[in-house]
Amino acid sequence: MKHFLGMLTILLAAGMTHAQFVNQEAAEVPAFHPAPPKAGTTLPPVLTQKQLADQGLIAPAQVASYKAAAKAGSMLYQMPCYCYCDRNHGHASLRSCFEGTHGAACGTCMQESLYTYRQSKKGWSAKMIRDGIMRGDYKLLDLQNPEPVN
Repeated sequence: MKHFLGMLTILLAAGMTHAQFVNQEAAEVPAFHPAPPKAGTTLPPVLTQKQLADQGLIAPAQVASYKAAAKAGSMLYQMPCYCYCDRNHGHASLRSCFEGTHGAACGTCMQESLYTYRQSKKGWSAKMIRDGIMRGDYKLLDLQNPEPVN
């Protein structure tokens, strides 16, 4: 009986510990919208190339990532941003980063924007792209030599 109770205690402790870590991982996903904006919804504009240039933000990765955000805005709306700007800046999704200058100062934001744009051009769904971002696939993009955004 002592062995049974000891084993039961160990199994319960292991189960509770596992549940704690599973819940913690789910809580670490930054904010995003699970669906595109509803028809007729007006989102804040993404900064233009001129607005970036006026502030001296002219690096190729900055220009390309903002161009990608403008072209794939509804996809970025559905993506989390792993710089966790939802916690520090109140952003609601990756798209929020490009409504101001935050995206130009953050490598994570730029990589995720370019990744989202590239994968959407390949026909990937928002869920497929989001899963790739959650895996960290965006980290493979080279910001020193960004692909052109057409």
